[in-house]
Amino acid sequence: MNSLINYRVEGNLALIGLARPPVNALGQPLRAALLDAYERASANADVQAIVIHGDSGLFTAGADISEFGSEASFAAPDLPSILVRLTQSSKPLIAAIGSIALGGGLELALACGYRIGEAKARLGLPEINLGLLPGAGGTQRLPRLIGAEPALDMMISGQPINASRALQLGLLDRLADSAETLLDSARAFAAELLASNAPARPAERFAQPAAGLPADFFASFRASNEPRWKSRLAPRLVLAAVEASCRLPLEQGLAREGELFRQAEDSAQSAALRHVFFAEREAGRIPGIDADLPLRSIEKVAVIGAGTMGGGIAMNFANAGIPVTLLEQKAEALDRGLAQIRKNYEISVKRGKLTEAQLEQRMELLQGTLGYADLADADLVIEAVFEKMEIKQQVFRTLDEVCKPGAILATNTSSLDVDAIAAVTRRPQDVIGLHFFSPANVMRLLEVVRGKATAPDVLATTMKIGKRIGKIPVVSGVCFGFIGNRMLEPYNREAHRLVLEGSTPAQVDGVLTALDLNMGVLSMTDLAGVDVNFLVRDGNRAAFANDPSYYILGDELYKLGRYGQKTGRGFYLYEGRDRKDDPEVVEIAERVAAELGVARRADITNQEIHDRCLFMLINEGIQLLDEGIALRASDIDLVWINGYGFPGHVGGPMHYAETLGLDTVLAGIRRYRDELGSHGEMWFQPAPLLERLVAAGKTRIEKI
Repeated sequence: MNSLINYRVEGNLALIGLARPPVNALGQPLRAALLDAYERASANADVQAIVIHGDSGLFTAGADISEFGSEASFAAPDLPSILVRLTQSSKPLIAAIGSIALGGGLELALACGYRIGEAKARLGLPEINLGLLPGAGGTQRLPRLIGAEPALDMMISGQPINASRALQLGLLDRLADSAETLLDSARAFAAELLASNAPARPAERFAQPAAGLPADFFASFRASNEPRWKSRLAPRLVLAAVEASCRLPLEQGLAREGELFRQAEDSAQSAALRHVFFAEREAGRIPGIDADLPLRSIEKVAVIGAGTMGGGIAMNFANAGIPVTLLEQKAEALDRGLAQIRKNYEISVKRGKLTEAQLEQRMELLQGTLGYADLADADLVIEAVFEKMEIKQQVFRTLDEVCKPGAILATNTSSLDVDAIAAVTRRPQDVIGLHFFSPANVMRLLEVVRGKATAPDVLATTMKIGKRIGKIPVVSGVCFGFIGNRMLEPYNREAHRLVLEGSTPAQVDGVLTALDLNMGVLSMTDLAGVDVNFLVRDGNRAAFANDPSYYILGDELYKLGRYGQKTGRGFYLYEGRDRKDDPEVVEIAERVAAELGVARRADITNQEIHDRCLFMLINEGIQLLDEGIALRASDIDLVWINGYGFPGHVGGPMHYAETLGLDTVLAGIRRYRDELGSHGEMWFQPAPLLERLVAAGKTRIEKI
């Protein structure tokens, strides 16, 4: 038998074990082997029932994602055709679901007449996260099994459900007590079905999937969700497919699903999201560091600073079951920090995301202290104190004295020189930057900043612990602002300058949000704090001393105490969460422009805003890659998607540049260098790597 399938017959039962590690991805070789095994069982007169299971326990995580967008995706035997064949079985066909049944894996289970799962199994249709929809019958069979509304919810959310919920919905027929007893339970289930002369495939539970729903259900669903979907194609295609399941016979519905799937698969959005999927997996591969490098043990963590950032960082480790010591200078600040952490958890309890017991378990993992001596046994110490080099260096001098040998010492700086911080210790090899993004207990990005002396095992250990606490860790070298904030500088600079030249904050931000960014860059500045932006800039003034207009509007707003949302005024006016345009910002811009001799104009187009902001963002990213600060272009995309709200379905700024055309980006930069006078000559300098890539006819951003 094919090595991808473990096929055996036990009496009147055929067992088909999927055996393609690590996740039984349903690529063409496994599809062919599965079909062959099924036909063999069907043709065997002694076999009266068939069980499909994961040979190593795990059922299947679904399709082979590397096939999407290529001919291999529908290479014979294609998954939709195989699953139609399985539904024609004359013998009871049981899916025994261990661990996970996701995407095409759940569609395989839906093609079986019966389903049994282990108690900890998770089932879902996450295709929307790749800009796709279920394309092997899921959009048609699931509504007929559990009803249109819960089926639609599963597909739109893309989130798996647990086994008990699947049983409640009727997606599972039975639950096994454990993974170890799953196959025995499946055997017993098959025996029961045969003893009761059960049909090979029971009648559809929801022959009319939309029964009981309002007549305008789909129209209302679309209207209420479209603002949140923005320009995303996949949710609309999912909705159309589920709607087809309610209006068309199964065979026609499957044909319609196939058409919609191909439309999604061929879209630029799906290509971008698949790029992001593989980027996340590639980010953990660090040149020169072997996968078998011994790592340091992280069993106890300490966080210095119990403010918003420090508290959020501590929560990440408590959430992962790791004890945390939280240090503050004063008892009041410590008590306030611990109280805020409890409040954050209480919000999660109210939302049903945590139980009271889980809240208390996590709080028990958090220990407060006012003394550095209590950090002596910590395996990892993260400082989250004020963003001033002198303060951070003093903290690290103290840590050097009190921490045990081999402890990893991490700074949460967002822009400062990690090497300068490490230099005040006698163990620079143990120092690393761990730049969490605010709110630290929510944001997925973690910039892991490797200093020139950082030991390989320190880097590898922190990358692993980052994943353990649910982050997407991305390696950065040392430079001002690292990857994300260094790229933010020219992006934000052009936004400020455009307002100085005659645009409005709303026009600038509107161009960016039209691309589906979560917010425009000036709104982001107001959210992060105009004062925070000023203080970061103030520590690096030598870099722009030759440009008196540099971020001048930000400086003016800072002088006026307009710090953004926290003060109710920044680039906008705020009443609670409501944001309003502020004519006074335009007046400030007019005054400052006149003082500096900057010509204002009314003809700034949306295209100019797009090109000046985004081309400068892209250009800086390419320069970071050329300098070796970023390991790969896809790492930069991950930083901007997970830290700065760049839309995943656009693929991040580097992928976006590739879709625009690198020659287009270079031509735009050169154009504004010539058109913007001294400002253009000063700031619109193409990255040498961009020029080399275009000269070489390259369409992908890579080091050459």
